[in-house]
Amino acid sequence: MKQLILMAAVAMLMSESVMARPVSYPGGITVMQMNDMDSNQLHLHYSPTARYSIGYKAEYWDDRRFRFNGAQFNYLVKRWNRPASQANVYIKSALGVASNSQIDEPAGFISIAADWEDRRYFIMASSRYTEANDIDSFSMHKLRAGIAPYIGDYGDLHTWLMLQIDHNPDNPDSVVVTPLVRLFKGVYLAEFGVSDEGDALFNLVIRF
Repeated sequence: MKQLILMAAVAMLMSESVMARPVSYPGGITVMQMNDMDSNQLHLHYSPTARYSIGYKAEYWDDRRFRFNGAQFNYLVKRWNRPASQANVYIKSALGVASNSQIDEPAGFISIAADWEDRRYFIMASSRYTEANDIDSFSMHKLRAGIAPYIGDYGDLHTWLMLQIDHNPDNPDSVVVTPLVRLFKGVYLAEFGVSDEGDALFNLVIRF
């Protein structure tokens, strides 16, 4: 019985830390607003089940000078639940329209992401390929690792110190390192940091 109680408590604690993930609990609605050196993004999604979510995706790519609007589908490929840790593999895809100052083009992207965490450590890796016909096409890779400086109880303000590395294979020298802080409490999560190139990162997630 004690082991079951402990597992339930850990599951509740981890349910807060996973709230930035692209699939929620059945019936859950999530608002994700993300800003970094490459783009400004808004993602609204609804999870009919704990396996997948559907929603709207809007992006503006600063240096590439185009906008994307479309429908996004996120799928949980595999989840490993352990008494004190969890790992996940997701596929994210979207179809819509890319626009710049001259033309509109059919566009979309596909991404794979994997993460693992316990109450102290976190690691995540992702790759994405975007195709926008005559406007642009590119791939991007991201790696993130983090540590919690303290272990809070359920309902507390939780803090993670993280390091994010971004790489664009189109430019072999384009490796950007961003230290950041993640704070979350209840249904709210916020991340902020500054990259080694001086660009600000700010992400906000609200789950209903």
